[in-house]
Amino acid sequence: MTLSKLLPLAFLATTMAVANPALAQEDKYLEPAVKAATQINESAAGSQEKIDKMTDQIDNKLQRFKTINKEIDGLLVYNSQLQKQIDNQMKEMEELRAAIDEVSVVERQITPLMLRMIEGLEQFVALDVPFLPEERSKRLADLKSMMDRADVAVSEKFRRVMEAYQVEMDYGRTLEAYSGLHTIDGQERDVEFLRVGRTALIYQTRDAGMQGIWNKQTRQWEELDSSYRTQVTKGLRMAKKQLAPDLLSLPVAITD
Repeated sequence: MTLSKLLPLAFLATTMAVANPALAQEDKYLEPAVKAATQINESAAGSQEKIDKMTDQIDNKLQRFKTINKEIDGLLVYNSQLQKQIDNQMKEMEELRAAIDEVSVVERQITPLMLRMIEGLEQFVALDVPFLPEERSKRLADLKSMMDRADVAVSEKFRRVMEAYQVEMDYGRTLEAYSGLHTIDGQERDVEFLRVGRTALIYQTRDAGMQGIWNKQTRQWEELDSSYRTQVTKGLRMAKKQLAPDLLSLPVAITD
């Protein structure tokens, strides 16, 4: 029974009570029922409002969940392709290690092979995401210088070359933060770089006022929207071990 129906009934009971004292006695029992019905209606309206709000929240979260799932699917495809390349490289490395056992046969060819490997590594670094440019350039320069030295055994040279390859492979699995200088709008600024494997390379100024990301498709730096400021700061803290690992929401360029 709704309030709109109870009010006329209460009015009728009151009118009749004036004419009939016996009905006045019954009105004492009817009034609490009217109040109870009113409270039930108000409570039901409040409950419905809460249900509507919860439904809206669930819809928003479901949409966000679907969007994240699409991003994850894209990353899985990209990571799968990278894994194939890594597997092929590991296979080649195992084959090379096995060949070292036949030193007498391989030694005449190992030096040209190492030179080709260093050249290939140099080309890879030049085409890769431009993180730690000084460190990686120095590593290549040291390898080239080592190849001309007669006091370094062939086995040691090969070990060093393989070590350099291993370091480059490990970059794809790690989260790193480091400081450096970066030119923004023609002005050199002191920034912090965030490297997420080889998936994303992002910079943020010391005051967190500006941030940008390396676009692997155009091979240029692009300004990053300020809405990502919190996530970039969070990623930098995670890379520095100042924050426990957590999910990061960062733009990622998916390449074929």
